[in-house]
Amino acid sequence: MSDFSERLLTEPRKRHSGRLQPVTLVVAPLATILFQVYVPRFFPFLSYLELPLLVTLHFALRRRSPLSAVFYGSAIGLLQDSLSNLPLGMYGIVKTLVGYFAASVSQRFEVENPVVTVVLAFFFYFFHQFFYWVLARALLGQLIAFDPQQTLMFGLLNAVVALPFFRILDKLKEAG
Repeated sequence: MSDFSERLLTEPRKRHSGRLQPVTLVVAPLATILFQVYVPRFFPFLSYLELPLLVTLHFALRRRSPLSAVFYGSAIGLLQDSLSNLPLGMYGIVKTLVGYFAASVSQRFEVENPVVTVVLAFFFYFFHQFFYWVLARALLGQLIAFDPQQTLMFGLLNAVVALPFFRILDKLKEAG
């Protein structure tokens, strides 16, 4: 293995101590869900942003606890379902899976590294979209189109947005 890959796997993991501030825990997910529901109506070019997913991912990667990430992801997903016109529970299931797997991955890798953060944000965006497509077909019998090229492009855009967005969420945590 190279020096870089060994550092990613063997550096001591920083465990974020302390409690998350209410603004990070409650207000940030609510604001991102409202952003996703209302902003694309006025600015359609921003519809690719999946900010509730990024909040779920941030919590799971920083907290490194699969159990708490499961509950947090399901709460964000169900809230997102309730404020959209989509069937209740679909985002809840998908964001629960994302929270669990992201927290599990964060126990193995040093997720403070920006390169790792971008790669994980990209991967979990694709994971999120793919599993939503699978669940819509399997549970609801809907024939939703899945365009891998578009999903990869939007995944890259969300990964680029993830870095400054995660920094903002970290600053909110420190400010409280």
